[in-house]
Amino acid sequence: MRKTLTALMFAAALPTVAMAMPEPGPHGEGPHHRGPAAFAQLDLTPEQRQQIGRLMGEQMKQRREITERYLDKLPAPEQKAMKDEIKAGHDKTQTQIRALLKPDQQKQFDELQSKRAADKAEWEQFQAWKAEKAAKAQ
Repeated sequence: MRKTLTALMFAAALPTVAMAMPEPGPHGEGPHHRGPAAFAQLDLTPEQRQQIGRLMGEQMKQRREITERYLDKLPAPEQKAMKDEIKAGHDKTQTQIRALLKPDQQKQFDELQSKRAADKAEWEQFQAWKAEKAAKAQ
């Protein structure tokens, strides 16, 4: 469950990261050609970009909720297989992203990853505490 939550949290953050990426050049070259870049030719205002980012984030949240709903219905071995596959894809993408970065960017990327892992561990600890508190209240 933790691996899926991590992958889903990462997926939820993608619209924000995508909005921060540079726009493609005049001939479409650039890091991406879908998502927010598809709106690059529309000359959006910052407010419109923010609203589109919010909508994309909501869509990701809905997709995550649907995935969780159906994931819970799978037998345990299939849940594990799905989580492992999601994690493998996430890890592969992280490795590919890191390989594209310059050494100073890689250092910063590694620091961000460490901070994200620490935040995740803290969140899991909070969730465990919250569940324990709820169980004691019953």
